[in-house]
Amino acid sequence: MSHVFVVDTNKQPLAPVHPGHARLLLKQGRAAVWRRYPFTLILKCAVPAKVPQPLRLKIDPGSKTTGLALVNDESGAVVFAADLAHRGQQIKKGLDTRRGARRERRQRKTRYRAPRWRNRRREQGWLPPSLLSRIRNVVTWVERLRRLAPIQAISMELVRFDMQAMENPEISGLEYQQGTLAGYETREYLLEKWQRKCAYCGKEGVPLQVEHIVPRARGGSNRVSNLTLACEPCNTKKGTLDLPAFLKKKPDVLKRIQAQAKASLKDAAAVNATRFALLERLKAVGLPIECGSGGRTKYNRVMRNLPKTHWLDAACVGASTPGVLQVAGVHPLLIEACGHGCRRMRNVNKIGLPCSAPKGPKKVQGFQTGDITRAIVTTGKKQGIYVGRVLVRATGSFDITTRHARIAGLDVRFFSHLHRSDGYSYATGEGYANPPAQSTPK
Repeated sequence: MSHVFVVDTNKQPLAPVHPGHARLLLKQGRAAVWRRYPFTLILKCAVPAKVPQPLRLKIDPGSKTTGLALVNDESGAVVFAADLAHRGQQIKKGLDTRRGARRERRQRKTRYRAPRWRNRRREQGWLPPSLLSRIRNVVTWVERLRRLAPIQAISMELVRFDMQAMENPEISGLEYQQGTLAGYETREYLLEKWQRKCAYCGKEGVPLQVEHIVPRARGGSNRVSNLTLACEPCNTKKGTLDLPAFLKKKPDVLKRIQAQAKASLKDAAAVNATRFALLERLKAVGLPIECGSGGRTKYNRVMRNLPKTHWLDAACVGASTPGVLQVAGVHPLLIEACGHGCRRMRNVNKIGLPCSAPKGPKKVQGFQTGDITRAIVTTGKKQGIYVGRVLVRATGSFDITTRHARIAGLDVRFFSHLHRSDGYSYATGEGYANPPAQSTPK
C-alpha cells in the first residue's frame, strides 16, 4: 500500500506509516493534515525519540516524464511513487511566441531597434530553459521529499546506455563485459537508435533480433555501429548477403540505413547531458548518490517480472535494488508541472498587440488563481459541494474548475483552502493490486 508521510511537532520527518495507521491517528486526534499533495500528517504532541528506518530515493529521468520512487532497501517496500511530467515543450512554445511578437514589433513602422542578443554571453554550462526546467523540477521534488521522509541515499539513472559495457571489454573486466548485463545495454541502445522497429521492413510491435549490417561471414564486427534490429523474416532472408545486394531493389531504404548506422543519437546525447547537469545539482544535496544505466534498470525490471512504467523503472534503478520489490497496492502520484502563471501585464493577440484590459491583482482575500479549494454553496441555484482549482477576481466572484465542469460566479465566502498553488497539478494513478511473482536475479 502507498504509505502516508508523517512529521513531528518540529516538522522533522518520521517514518511513513500505513494508511490504516494514518486514519487511526486522525480519528484519535493525535495528528492533523499538514499537506494534501503528497498527503502528509503532522503530529499534535511529541513522541519518544525513535530512529526512523532510512529510505532511498530513486530517480529515472526522462525527456517528458521522470519517475520517482522511495524504496526501503532492507524490506524492498516501495513506500511512495510518483510520475513527474515536465513542461519543456510548453516553455519552448512560449519562448517562440514571445520571440515572434518581438520581431513583429521590430519590423512595424517604428524606429529601428537593433537586436541585442549578440551582446549577451552565455555562462559556462548553459542549458536551454526547456531543459533547465526539467532539472529544477526534479531538484524541487527531491528537496520536498527530504522534508517529508528520512531519505539517506539517492539512486539515479545517469545514462541510457553504458557504452563501456558494449565496446571496451578492458574497462571493467571480462566477466562484466560478456555477462547478461552487456546484452541488455546493447539491446537498449539499439532499440533507441532504430526506433523499436525493423530496419528493413519497418514493422513495429513484433519480436526484433539483433542483426549484423555487414555479416560476420564477410568480415563484419560485433561493434554497435555494425548492428541493427530486424524481424525474424527479414533477418532470415538477408542471411549472409551484403546490404547493397539485399536492398538493391530498395535504394531509399539502403540509403536510410547507411546514414542511420553512422548517425549518433543526438537526442539521447542531449538527455544524457541533462542528466549529468542534474547529477551536479543532486551532489549539492549532500547525500550519497548511486548511479546506474538504462540497461541495468531494464535488467532489474525484467528479472523481477514487473511491467514498464516510469515509477517502476525508478524503483529498479541501480545495483542496490532489492531482490524482491513490494509494489502491491502502490498508487503513484501523477505530478504535472504547470508553472506559476504568466508575467505579461495583459493578454496579446497573435501579432503581439494588447487585446485585453490589464490583469487584476494576483491574490484576492487570501486566494490565488490555481489554488485547490473546496466551495460549499448553501444558497442559490448552484447549491452543492465543489472541489477544484479556483480562478479569482477582484470583485470576490470566483470560478472553480472541477473534473467535470467549470462553475462560475461563486462568492468568496463559500471557499476554503485545500492546497495552495505551487506550480504543479496532481492526480492519482493506477496501482497494482496483485503483481506477478518476482524472481530474484542471480
